[in-house]
Amino acid sequence: MQKQNGFTLIELVVVIIILGILAVTAAPKFINLQSDARASALQGVKGAIQGANSLVFAKAALAGGEKNATADWTTAIPGVEIGAAAVAVTNFGYLQATIAELNNAVEADFGASATDWIVVIGADDDGVATATITQTGSPVEVTTSGSEAACKLVYTEATATTVPTYVITDNGC
Repeated sequence: MQKQNGFTLIELVVVIIILGILAVTAAPKFINLQSDARASALQGVKGAIQGANSLVFAKAALAGGEKNATADWTTAIPGVEIGAAAVAVTNFGYLQATIAELNNAVEADFGASATDWIVVIGADDDGVATATITQTGSPVEVTTSGSEAACKLVYTEATATTVPTYVITDNGC
């Protein structure tokens, strides 16, 4: 009787089936990395703006400008010195929702177009200024039957009675 060498056809089919099952269960983990990265980048930008806002508010409070609206800053006291190229002209002690002020306080590439982060300036239902921040290349916002799929951060300026808000929608990244 001769000794057999190699694998049988059944053994090869079983190994191929097992590899197929592993590929089907593991593939979605690797395919979804881009959306997870976009959502994490939004969290990072939110944290950077919150951190900058904390420092700016502390400096504004020390300078006595935490109750000043943007229009209240004078040429004698133009804003808060934050160590950037320009002083931060705040709104009630916090960053304004403008591209210039966000770029001044956070070292990111914010702009209206052709930048890493696209910022659209607007206003909420109460007329308070907002900055909607999206990453270049992220999917376009879609609204269908009342539900919103987006990949954005909405920064709403402080008012005399409220602190700024940061709302991330990352179900469409």
